[in-house]
Amino acid sequence: MRHPVFRAVVAGVFVVLAEIAINQEAQTGGQEGAQQQVTYQNMTPEQRAAATHAFLGLGPEPDKAAAARGAPLFEQTCAFCHGPQARGATSASLITSDVVLGDDHGEHLVPFLKKGLPEKGMPAFATMSDDELKDIAEFVHMQVEDVANRGTYQVLHILVGNSALGQDYVAAHCMSCHTAKTFARIGSKFRSPEQLQRGWIWPTRPASSGDSSLADTAAVKTPDGGAITGRVTQLSDFRITLVDRAGKANVIDRKPGVEVRMMDPFAAHQEMIMTLTNDDMHNVTAYLDTLK
Repeated sequence: MRHPVFRAVVAGVFVVLAEIAINQEAQTGGQEGAQQQVTYQNMTPEQRAAATHAFLGLGPEPDKAAAARGAPLFEQTCAFCHGPQARGATSASLITSDVVLGDDHGEHLVPFLKKGLPEKGMPAFATMSDDELKDIAEFVHMQVEDVANRGTYQVLHILVGNSALGQDYVAAHCMSCHTAKTFARIGSKFRSPEQLQRGWIWPTRPASSGDSSLADTAAVKTPDGGAITGRVTQLSDFRITLVDRAGKANVIDRKPGVEVRMMDPFAAHQEMIMTLTNDDMHNVTAYLDTLK
């Protein structure tokens, strides 16, 4: 049975939790540094789908071959009311249906479809074989899987920009912070163009990179005129903790008279996103992909 908590998944509640948990658990064996850590981002689409499916407890995986056979049957008999992807039309969506979520491989849906709900306008499909109805059930389950399991999403070809214009954009908007070394062979550092695109627009901040230039820092001015700067390790409305160059942790209460100036190395990327157009995004990605 597909657990009812899945409904929250449809709304996207557990997607971030899934990625965090999978990233924490999915590590390769061997000696430290001998093999690359497997994260949700560098998994293959098949690995992402399987890992997300298992974490979210979505129940038995749909039979893809049966779902393919059920697609034209669903189109002929069900799509008019429930939509071509079972997401609703003149009648309700089946994605969050209790009947669908309570079924695994047709054991409940087949007799339900045989009988129908004539009192609510749903005809009985008594003349269809059990195998045909099972194929329809698998097709519906595949639609549920496609909605719930982010790991199954397939990104289409995105290298559609003008690389020359992308080079111009980088020269005009990026070189005030970065150097040519930043972009050297950047196209070979990502497994796919979509990861490259995500990486340059919103870079990750590796917790264990050891690169202090990627850390949030702050300058704090105290009421007595003192000044403390360092890497931020804790921040709330009540206090801030900074680690200075000597490695000393300084805990400062944010009481009246304390001034805090945050310095985020990714602030420029946040500003860029506000004005970045689709054409700019595709052009820069096309250019960076050539740097291998």
